[in-house]
Amino acid sequence: MKANEVRKLSTQDLEKRVEELKIELFNLRFQAAVGQLENTARIPQVRKLIAQMKTIITERAK
Repeated sequence: MKANEVRKLSTQDLEKRVEELKIELFNLRFQAAVGQLENTARIPQVRKLIAQMKTIITERAK
């Protein structure tokens, strides 16, 4: 998801999406610990996306 696409979402949608991504990140970390994770590049992608969304939420709050 590109930054422009993220900015088009409402603040409530962003907060919901952040929570979904946090759950996904937890599951990815769990899979990595157990040794079942196939796509290891997904973890940094999810972390970056969470950071982008949180930044946009903070910008809107100001």
